[in-house]
Amino acid sequence: MATVDELLRDAIRRLRAAGSETPRLDAEVLLASIVGIDRTGVIAHPEAPVGDGAAARFEAAIGRREAGEPVAYVREVKEFMGLAFGADRRALIPRPETERIVELAEQEVARRLTSVPRPAGARPIRIIDVGTGSGTIAIALAVRLRVRRMLDEVVIVATDDTGDALDLARENAVGHAVADRVEFRLADLVPDDERPFDLVLANLPYVRTDAIDSLPVAASFEPRHALDGGVDGLGAIRRLLGLLPEVLAADGVALVEIGADQEPGLRAAVAELAGGWRSTIEHDLAGLPRVARVER
Repeated sequence: MATVDELLRDAIRRLRAAGSETPRLDAEVLLASIVGIDRTGVIAHPEAPVGDGAAARFEAAIGRREAGEPVAYVREVKEFMGLAFGADRRALIPRPETERIVELAEQEVARRLTSVPRPAGARPIRIIDVGTGSGTIAIALAVRLRVRRMLDEVVIVATDDTGDALDLARENAVGHAVADRVEFRLADLVPDDERPFDLVLANLPYVRTDAIDSLPVAASFEPRHALDGGVDGLGAIRRLLGLLPEVLAADGVALVEIGADQEPGLRAAVAELAGGWRSTIEHDLAGLPRVARVER
């Protein structure tokens, strides 16, 4: 029976040879997932024996990672804002930089609910998550608002243009007990019958078409349409911006994730909107432009 150390040493060697940038981390995370403990436990007990069944599953997992498949797909789970989300090829893997949209949205909801007294019977704040994928933005926001006792004051709609992604999002919503608080809709961006919204959130495809093939091999396992943002990466984002005059309430705010090099293009696209619109750019933890705040 092999030990943790023996399995890890062989796996790290194989993953390093396969070109993984984080071979040790990948191996430790996968082994921890298979034996049912956290990564710290794997690191702390290198001498622990691993049963033949678990060792065989680990071998299969390493083979998949060796071929370039993302760890999140191999594990079928990805952490986002401290929550575990189901992850598979039906939707893009959640990125940590997308957490910034959730943080900003939570702040905006809190500001609207606490800055001025709300009259009795006031309508709820209407929020839409456009291109929800696995549902991470809408679900994480719902969970955080529930903790703050604000969830009853909002209505959250989440859309995607693929039914498979929406199925995964619904599964994640059930897992976090917010399936009755987020309405998932099949739509190209925003449904015609749901407008207007006070808060529009969007993590749409923003990778330039000619850059997709140069991404790390792991990205080739993800849905291409969830990455491909067209010639300049702003194709889907520009379409959403064009809808804002109809979609966004008079005092509404749109929070749109962008690539780190897309601030000039985003600002130019907003400047082209009729009716007087402005944009400000929020940065991520690395100090890079990440979320565009767009409003009248």
